[in-house]
Amino acid sequence: MKIQEITSLISGTVVEGEAFIDRDIDCAFASDLMSDVLTLRTDKSVMLITGLCNTQTIRTCEMSDIKVVMFVRGKKVTEEMIELAEDNDMLLITTDFSLYRTAGILFNAGLPGVY
Repeated sequence: MKIQEITSLISGTVVEGEAFIDRDIDCAFASDLMSDVLTLRTDKSVMLITGLCNTQTIRTCEMSDIKVVMFVRGKKVTEEMIELAEDNDMLLITTDFSLYRTAGILFNAGLPGVY
């Protein structure tokens, strides 16, 4: 699924990485526990959906080779997070929807989960 379609479905806003809006995403993973994110083992293109909005989230995604992060519940991305994402060619999206609603909408639209 294209990121542009994903963003539209959840009324999202691209905060960083507009140049990557045409990327394809194979699957999504929803979690606020970065320890769970670190256990992901896949060669697919994964998008993380999370409510944990801090630099550690960006660092964890960097280590896990996740290039797209969606922050839910209206979380605000900081300048430091944007700089880290830019340095790592990441795309950051925000939505006011809850984690549950966001994951449900994307799953119903055909975006599978990692597991």
